[in-house]
Amino acid sequence: MSKEIERKFLVISDAYKSKGVAERYVQGYLCSLPERIVRMRIAGKRAFLTIKGKMVGISRDEYEYQIPLNDAYEILDRLCEKPLIEKDRWIVTVDNLVWIVDEFHGENEGLTVAELELKDETQPFVKPDWIGREVTGAPRYFNSNLITHPFNRWSENEK
Repeated sequence: MSKEIERKFLVISDAYKSKGVAERYVQGYLCSLPERIVRMRIAGKRAFLTIKGKMVGISRDEYEYQIPLNDAYEILDRLCEKPLIEKDRWIVTVDNLVWIVDEFHGENEGLTVAELELKDETQPFVKPDWIGREVTGAPRYFNSNLITHPFNRWSENEK
């Protein structure tokens, strides 16, 4: 079993772009319940089926399997909830830690978040200057919730 331990933050500038390279992601959800999520993702020319358990603190069980790209396109088209999540993913290393920055498109245009995967929940880190408010645990920022309540429908109070 694999554990995912991550913290999520809003991004307040595009300074991260000079430190990384982007890859296009398209993903959809076969199941987006809080207790279990089943996601289909195409990352560049690779495809993955991911199963995630319920969040406990900032941790949850996670299982991920690479699948054939053509199967992924069919699953996204035929079986996943709509709208699909479209984003550019930037991988940025700062102080030997890897930040994953997602710049959303489509229905979620204007939203940019950064995630930091940690070895344990108490691991210390320094936030780069392009990182803003922490939104770890705020359900509206979960990718699985962005399909039912996309960013372009949020009120100013939700942002």
